[in-house]
Amino acid sequence: MYAHHPSARPWRTAALAVAASAIVLATASPALAHAEVSASDSRALAKNVTLTFESEAESESAGFTEIRTVLPEGIDGDGIRLKEAPKGWKLKPTSDGYSVAGPALEPGENAEHSVFVEQLPDAKSLAFKTVETYEDGEVSRWIELPRDGEPEPENPAPVLKLKPAAPGATEAAASASASASPSASSASSPPEGGTPSPDGSAPSEAAESDDGSPWPTVAVVAGLCLVALVGGVLVFKRRGRAGTE
Repeated sequence: MYAHHPSARPWRTAALAVAASAIVLATASPALAHAEVSASDSRALAKNVTLTFESEAESESAGFTEIRTVLPEGIDGDGIRLKEAPKGWKLKPTSDGYSVAGPALEPGENAEHSVFVEQLPDAKSLAFKTVETYEDGEVSRWIELPRDGEPEPENPAPVLKLKPAAPGATEAAASASASASPSASSASSPPEGGTPSPDGSAPSEAAESDDGSPWPTVAVVAGLCLVALVGGVLVFKRRGRAGTE
């Protein structure tokens, strides 16, 4: 009968540790939530466009209560109108964009809303920094911008890539009424010092930090996998020495 070499089992132990690490990391990756944006017409200078935003839930104990969006240069917040949102949610203008907020969604339920934009700017891509608030006060900030030649940031802002403008497309001139007097939405916007959430407690400076990132959880998982791998190697070495004595 074939006899197993004494060192074969430690090798199998180390291999199983590596495989377990790969499986844990693979299953952990989908838990990383993102905020995304899409458009009904993704060409530069496109008019009458519907932008749809989806925030993936990352909390199993609390639901979304507010999504705040920073509009990129070239999109006027005065022309933004809400088309669809969770039941009971309303749009409010802010100093740098808008927010949609309302009754808390169910834990684990994604927050999706769409807005009407009169015209997209002449650009290659548009970034929409997004700040998500949960009913327990937790905040996720998807505000980091990608850079050429670098890996995707940990908390990337939703980015809409634009196709070239249609032949003959031009930028619409600002209306005389808009230039003559501030709009109602501009008048109701809070001062530059801060953009309150529906309860008046969350400042707009929240968009400048990245608390609430899911990456610490992945770091802990990766650390545990590394410990398992080192343990398997130590077992292999210890049993290898025992087999040679």
